[in-house]
Amino acid sequence: MKNLVVLSGAGMSAESGISTFRDAGGLWDRYPVEQVATPEGYARDPELVINFYNERRKQLLDVKPNEGHIGVAQLEKDFNVTVVTQNIDNLHERAGSTKVIHLHGELTKMCSSRDPYNPRYIKELKPAEYETRATDRAGDGSPLRPFIVWFGEAVPEIETAIGYVEQADIFVIIGTSMNVYPAAGLLHYVPARAEVYLIDPKPVDTHSARPIHVIQKGASEGVKELRALLGCASSL
Repeated sequence: MKNLVVLSGAGMSAESGISTFRDAGGLWDRYPVEQVATPEGYARDPELVINFYNERRKQLLDVKPNEGHIGVAQLEKDFNVTVVTQNIDNLHERAGSTKVIHLHGELTKMCSSRDPYNPRYIKELKPAEYETRATDRAGDGSPLRPFIVWFGEAVPEIETAIGYVEQADIFVIIGTSMNVYPAAGLLHYVPARAEVYLIDPKPVDTHSARPIHVIQKGASEGVKELRALLGCASSL
């Protein structure tokens, strides 16, 4: 079975109704990055940051995976699939994908603000617990913070992702601007022999000279076309 790696970004979840960050009217227009997505912003006003992610989490209760997510999950019938996502939502998992690497963290988890990647203090929130407070504490006594990789922080999962990308026979880019590093740099680790597909309704500069099969569609229609090109069963 061939190894297929998907790199997904905000465009993957846009059809589900999750706001993108960078487009006009996106979250960064309404909330300055410095306030809600940096360690400094959290230190300055933890309540604002906690409430921002509470709102993002509540949105998960109102959205569901789109056909793009479902189509990616269905690829597991024909390929060894690894999803590397820049998204912090849980829609890939809810659609049925079984191997998902979250480069930028996970909205449904909280962690120690002193030792964020210590698994002993990472807490998976049930929907009834989505409303957290700035006064909540982790097991080590430090404030519980969102399990999110903020701007200026290292991306620990990038090494794991590189390991899978280096073994890819097929590499699929869906709904990402390819402007956010280190995720955008994953294309450099794709073997020369591998097929590369890019699904996005807008033109994307991959900063690469290698041949790329572009499918200029949104995630749902684009994944449907991809599945046809790869010879997968047509029904989802």
